[in-house]
Amino acid sequence: MYKSLLRPLLFQLDPEKVHYLSTDALRASMKLPFARSMAESMFKVNDPRLERELFGLTFPNPVGLAAGFDKDAMLVDELAELGFGFVEIGTLTPKPQPGNEKPRLFRLPEDKAIVNRMGFNNKGVDAAVRRLEKRKSNIIVGGNIGKNKVTPNEEALSDYLYCFKALFHVVDYFVVNVSSPNTPDLRALQDKEPLQRLLVSLQEENQKMGTPKPLLLKIAPDLNLNQLNDIIEIAIEAKLSGIIGTNTTVSRQGLLTPEARVQEIGMGGLSGKPLTTHSTQIIRHLRTFLPPEIRLIGVGGIMTAADAVEKMNAGADLVQLYTGFIYEGPSLISQINKKLLSR
Repeated sequence: MYKSLLRPLLFQLDPEKVHYLSTDALRASMKLPFARSMAESMFKVNDPRLERELFGLTFPNPVGLAAGFDKDAMLVDELAELGFGFVEIGTLTPKPQPGNEKPRLFRLPEDKAIVNRMGFNNKGVDAAVRRLEKRKSNIIVGGNIGKNKVTPNEEALSDYLYCFKALFHVVDYFVVNVSSPNTPDLRALQDKEPLQRLLVSLQEENQKMGTPKPLLLKIAPDLNLNQLNDIIEIAIEAKLSGIIGTNTTVSRQGLLTPEARVQEIGMGGLSGKPLTTHSTQIIRHLRTFLPPEIRLIGVGGIMTAADAVEKMNAGADLVQLYTGFIYEGPSLISQINKKLLSR
């Protein structure tokens, strides 16, 4: 019903407006007495064979929601009813910020892709903490953290530490986001020396907490081989729990969308089907050279159950959806889990 009826209607509207309409509808519908049981019967796949033990956490299934969809932790309980094994909130920053000017979200239907230049729009980490303190579900929640746009890179550590400390008691794992292309100069923090300082400092703070939380790094798909190998070296040195590969890309190679439309859209991170193969190649490279204790979450262009299986065959322990969730609807979650059970 989603692909044949709802999606054609929704795709007639502005993408960002649709996002808020959809999330409002999800929140309202889950208050109805029959909605939760209906969602569970349609989308949830409960089977102990799907469970994954990672980072000292038990994931009921390996299919998660990537950061960016529920930036402000508004929908954690509702998303839990759709069958996700975990949800990643954020990217959150210390201070609220509006993000970049609109329009900043665009569909490329010919490519089953999305371009966004949202710019870490969020209501601030403290507001998200208050909401997470009131959540009712026990779904695993990851906290994706970043820096405010006005914070210079030389002071970025203070922003990451603020978010880390604020979220520590309400999330199950952390993701350090230095790979969004939509905050000026953010990706410079992926360079070896600044990234090393950032991760080692966060890990030192983590160890002070008594029971440390898993600390992961989300990387861009646009890194060259030398940069990727630097990431591997840093991940080992900082004793990261895992790496998420990958964020959105600034590349526009191989698109079916007319060039004039691509130029009209302009800057932003591209996600969806064009990323499928490249993000899988990065997962395969990471798995080849990382020690087994550093786990991998595969994200980028998972549009079908087969795409998810391919990511896991390449070395991903878990997978995350975003653009595939937009194009295919919540049934993609159950399709992936059923595919995994059929193997």
